[in-house]
Amino acid sequence: MSPIFDWARPENVQPEPISVDIWRELPEEFCRLVEVVNGDAVRCESPTRAHQKAVHRLVGMFEDAAREFMSEDSSAGLDTNHDFDVVLWEVPRATIRRPDVVLFDCVPPDVRPVPARYLKIVVEVISPSHVKTDRLEKMWEYAAAGIPWYWLVSVSDSAVTSIETYALDHGVGHYRQVHLLKPGTGFAVDLPIRIQLDWNRLSDLVL
Repeated sequence: MSPIFDWARPENVQPEPISVDIWRELPEEFCRLVEVVNGDAVRCESPTRAHQKAVHRLVGMFEDAAREFMSEDSSAGLDTNHDFDVVLWEVPRATIRRPDVVLFDCVPPDVRPVPARYLKIVVEVISPSHVKTDRLEKMWEYAAAGIPWYWLVSVSDSAVTSIETYALDHGVGHYRQVHLLKPGTGFAVDLPIRIQLDWNRLSDLVL
């Protein structure tokens, strides 16, 4: 008999919405497997090797850019990270997402999940089975949370094939595309900080 029949029991139905306070008390191993969308736990897809490599290499480029920016502006405090929890809103029901890459204003390490107001850029590497989520649902959610910049990164086989950058139009509350970058074109993005793109590092992700 399929394991689904052991799982599909009344006691396994989520008994109540997950709030931020409840989320903080849940086991970390559980929180790493799910995101929270309007109070409901949504299981995260396991990333491919190419997806993971793209994320790690983008994080390196973001880190280089943040260091360069802070060397020129000593008052700035920027950080970057991957696969960590961001609370987009708490009411009427909490939504907590885990973007692939984030550039954000420095916050104390005990602040978790990080409030969306600290974020400058969120990046999602598009998963084949989650195209609708990344292009529609998350794009709407990040805009509603007021995050200024959203990047969508496409990966095919073992290379990044395009990077789409979107800026939040505060007048209408939606993102507008600013760049469509592909290998061999667009070697830097200048807003909100200058980020050098090394397309060589975004190819041959899996050898």
